[in-house]
Amino acid sequence: MVSVQGLTKIYGTQRAVDQLSFELQAGEVLGFLGPNGAGKSTTMKIISCFIEADEGSVQVDGYDVSESPLEVRKRVGYLPEHNPLYLDMYVHEFLEFVARIYQLSKQDRKNRISEVIDMTGLGKEQHKKIGMLSKGYRQRVGLCQALIHDPQVLILDEPTNGLDPNQIVEIRELIREVGKDKTVIFSSHILSEVESIANRILIINQGKIVADAATDQIRLSAESEQQTDIELETSGFDLTGIEAWESVKSIERLSDTQFRIISGVEEDLRKALFEEVVKQQHTLLGMSRQTYSLEDAFRKLTGTV
Repeated sequence: MVSVQGLTKIYGTQRAVDQLSFELQAGEVLGFLGPNGAGKSTTMKIISCFIEADEGSVQVDGYDVSESPLEVRKRVGYLPEHNPLYLDMYVHEFLEFVARIYQLSKQDRKNRISEVIDMTGLGKEQHKKIGMLSKGYRQRVGLCQALIHDPQVLILDEPTNGLDPNQIVEIRELIREVGKDKTVIFSSHILSEVESIANRILIINQGKIVADAATDQIRLSAESEQQTDIELETSGFDLTGIEAWESVKSIERLSDTQFRIISGVEEDLRKALFEEVVKQQHTLLGMSRQTYSLEDAFRKLTGTV
């Protein structure tokens, strides 16, 4: 559905996007991550035909963005990071205007406007001027214009920007629902949001891909060690045997009864640690194994740790 090959965009001496290549199929929801300035918005603008690439190619449903931009635009819905709206227009009036741009028939315009207003929860606000709406509701109007022509590909740059927690949950559900039969690319700095929506994550840094995998595999791809904490009832626990285990890298004594074991990721030590505690006739009060978060993986892959 979307094919990006060798994509490059240069601004002066900066390579904002550097030989980027990836493909997406219908039904994939891609979380597009990277630090500020990594090239996310530039890539989205190229796919959406807003700016041209310096090198490489992008195809949407078989149409090249350079050779057939009108065909691509028919198939792509785009919500930019800074949502451009006509503040003096009424919500319903604005959506009618956008639908006419996409040359929807009168009946189709009526149906689609009703559908997207219902999808985004704008029913009570549809007869207000856009300038009278809160930032969250303006964002919903932006989502409506991106969806109005029922595109096959939806590109959303920070789609929950400015929304309150309840609205964020609603938009998440909308993206999940849309992603069942469309290709969705969305960026966000809220990593928990990306984890809850995307079934695939692509991370770029300085214009290059540093990770591209299923959401649950991203953390593992960056994980190099694991941390297991144990707490005992009494002091006097002998660490000598554990220190000799092959997979143990280090042990930190947090207190007389609390210890942190750092080990490789290839083996879960919890069972062996429990058996060692029982062997030494101590009482185990607690044990926890720290799992690698998406934030940890992001920071490691983008060189911020």
